Amino acid sequence: MVSTDATAFALSPAEHQVQLRRAVIASTIGTAIEWYDFFLYSTVTGLVFAKLFFPNSDPWVGTLEAFAIYAVGFVARPVGAAIFGHYGDRIGRKSTLIATLLLMGLATFAVALVPTYEGIGIWGAVLLTILRFIQGVGVGGEWGGSVLMSMEWARDNHSRGFIASWPQFGVPCGLFLANLAVLAFSQMSGEQFLAWGWRVPFFLSLILVGVGLYIRLGIFETPVFAKLLAERKVERTPMLEVIKRHPKEIILSAFARMAEQAPFYIFTAFIFSYGIKNLQVSRDFLLTAVLVASVLSFFCIPFFGHLSDRIGRKKDVSCVGVRPRVQPNPAFQVGEVDNPGVCRGRRNQAHIIAVLNRSSVTRPDHAPRFAANCTWRRHHAKMAGVMV
Repeated sequence: MVSTDATAFALSPAEHQVQLRRAVIASTIGTAIEWYDFFLYSTVTGLVFAKLFFPNSDPWVGTLEAFAIYAVGFVARPVGAAIFGHYGDRIGRKSTLIATLLLMGLATFAVALVPTYEGIGIWGAVLLTILRFIQGVGVGGEWGGSVLMSMEWARDNHSRGFIASWPQFGVPCGLFLANLAVLAFSQMSGEQFLAWGWRVPFFLSLILVGVGLYIRLGIFETPVFAKLLAERKVERTPMLEVIKRHPKEIILSAFARMAEQAPFYIFTAFIFSYGIKNLQVSRDFLLTAVLVASVLSFFCIPFFGHLSDRIGRKKDVSCVGVRPRVQPNPAFQVGEVDNPGVCRGRRNQAHIIAVLNRSSVTRPDHAPRFAANCTWRRHHAKMAGVMV
């Protein structure tokens, strides 16, 4: 570990540029894989889990029970941020990112093996709850670390936002891949989707984790952490330090994230239950709508990351902060429209606005507010916002 750190610290400008590209690619691909796992559970929750794990409950009660398990992942995310943020500041960014990838991937793979209520009764739901908590811990540790891995390879602030936006590019990639996998196996399995079709995308997670692990093992530790290690400036208790030094920044960043987090998850998870049961919309149509919205995010995230380098982080966030106010209108009017064409158009509009709003705000805008040795600080700025 020490030799690797020393190597990273002594790189020439050309070698530094190579490692920068590798770090960005490794962070982006790893993040995409982890969010594939997290969003895959989100998608299947609205489509499958109420029917398979709570069959004796009223349909709406079963849906609420399924989403209660889904919510456990959000409770666990600050826990993961605390654990892996602490060790990211103690033993390095690379090691913790490898651990989060393995944790998330294995938990997702295990979901495919969970028996339904018909097989083991309520214990199926108990197992899902445990695995969802593990998923939340994994993705909670992933986000701040992956952004930090890229950002700490930037030499100055002129392109810091753009570079650090690429790991967040993995979020719509994961959303796209998760919905694509469910859509593909929904069409392939047909009426057997509830029997076995929903399980296959979870099995595929193991292959993706192998790819991500191979890529992440080939990168160096960041030069910023290598310098801290060489100068013996690593904090013993980073969590306590951030609470003492930056309480205001954490609280403000958390509430800044709240406006885009809530509608995003409504339109990528709850929409499947609401759309199918209330609006009588097909499962495949809703999956396709989320796919389209996620593709548009591919362009928004790097653009707004670049924009934050030009006009500043605060202005960048403020200019997109008003979007959530226009989201509910197209979303909740769709059931009141008799014209199918207009109704479909509004559904698409609602999906696109929700996902694009998150893409506009979900970048490292809050990260540069903190000091260099601060994996835990970046983690909790976002994870507190998710909880709120």
